[in-house]
Amino acid sequence: MSILIAVITLASISVFFGVLLGYTSVKFHVEGDPVVDKIDALLPQTQCGQCTFPGCRPYAEAIARGEANINQCPPGGEVTMLALSDLLGVEPLALDEEHADTPEKTVVYVDEQTCIGCTLCIQACPVDAILGAAKQMHTIIESECTGCDLCIPPCPVDCIHIKPVKLEQDTWCWSLPESTDTAPKA
Repeated sequence: MSILIAVITLASISVFFGVLLGYTSVKFHVEGDPVVDKIDALLPQTQCGQCTFPGCRPYAEAIARGEANINQCPPGGEVTMLALSDLLGVEPLALDEEHADTPEKTVVYVDEQTCIGCTLCIQACPVDAILGAAKQMHTIIESECTGCDLCIPPCPVDCIHIKPVKLEQDTWCWSLPESTDTAPKA
């Protein structure tokens, strides 16, 4: 009988706190800026900082406020810049030279003979593109790698190297045309 009372008491407390949490989540819900949410959804979510912002969300907020250009994201590259251009209705821009460390898209690979399995690269990867376990060899999931290169500095044995992405139908894109204003003037 005492077990039944304990179960009923715990169930009652659980229901009470569940209702309380549900009420507070509805009552104190904070609305986000839908433009910032749409911009953030287009960014690659690498949180690499190559755009001079600490992550993709702060960069999206700066774009929405007009404090940053749409061409500052090297991992997103031209595809992301064109998507941002379409979303915001602004002119496409070439990738900003200040933020374009490497003009070609790259990924990293692990020299599996040298890897000691320290997991420092796994902890540094913002998109979980590294597969492995402690004291086991690691490898890169190339389709997930954004080329942010944040996994290279923490590696104590320098077994992570950069390689260019092969130009294939899925990775190749047209270069932006030169801006020619041929529209008739009214």
